[in-house]
Amino acid sequence: MQSKKNTLPPLDYLLAFEAAADCESFVGASKNLNISETAISRKVRLLELHYRASFFLRRHRSISLTPDGRSFLNQIQPALQILRDASNQIINKPKNRPVTLAATNSVASLWLMPRLRKFNRSNKHLKIMLVASDSDEECLAETVDLSILRGDGNWPGFQSRLLFGETIFPVCSPDFLKANPQANEISNLSKLALIEVSSSHSEWMNWKTWLSHNTIENVEFDQAALFNTYPLSIQAAVDGLGVALGWGHLVDELLNEGKLVRPLGPTDIRTQFGYYLLRSDKATSFPECQVVKDWLLNISATRKRYRTVD
Repeated sequence: MQSKKNTLPPLDYLLAFEAAADCESFVGASKNLNISETAISRKVRLLELHYRASFFLRRHRSISLTPDGRSFLNQIQPALQILRDASNQIINKPKNRPVTLAATNSVASLWLMPRLRKFNRSNKHLKIMLVASDSDEECLAETVDLSILRGDGNWPGFQSRLLFGETIFPVCSPDFLKANPQANEISNLSKLALIEVSSSHSEWMNWKTWLSHNTIENVEFDQAALFNTYPLSIQAAVDGLGVALGWGHLVDELLNEGKLVRPLGPTDIRTQFGYYLLRSDKATSFPECQVVKDWLLNISATRKRYRTVD
């Protein structure tokens, strides 16, 4: 008894047989399948040998199906059509390419994450691979489609669009301000618990620089805690550990929710830097990437303005 795994002939034998039967010609079948007439004839002959049956009556210039050939054709054609339909469904199925979006830890945690849920609800077919890193090299890797980085807008080899400027001001929790009402005077800040961030970027503003910009220099201040990432410093401020420096736009959600307040009101510093959306000049465009890019630029266009240049 022939084992089940050996009862089926190769698929190309069946396709050659079907094409020859439809055309009633090996020549016509060769044109339809784009293979030689000899190859068609050979595959059909091997199919007949496989089943030990004769499927065609061969004449000098034509062929015609035998009763066995007609019966076999009627049985296999529905199955072949099912295979074709399944293949077409896979081939024609929309393939949504994930968009790799890289951003600094602060932007990823504080600016993107609060907005991603709403975006995902409106774009269920689209997936964003979010890479959070404070390494410019990692954010600008070839595998990244879009990047959001802090800088002056000049990245050779990249198109850059400003998303928002850099406006910096003190923030703390409402409970901390209630317990330390003197925090609403800039001259008192150095006497309070200040939350600091350790950064390898020398241009990153710290408390000493911020106070100096506000004519408070050469003062000793109590550093309540030192963190290696900005999101941790902001969480510490939310938890009431002290006063942190808040970056406009990054802390907007927390201010809107009342988890943070600005003890000095509108007092702030605007730097020459900003946060930019970057796309490599060498990158090829694809629809999903354009959707994400448009979404980010739309957020930028409708953003809160701290200053006219922000």
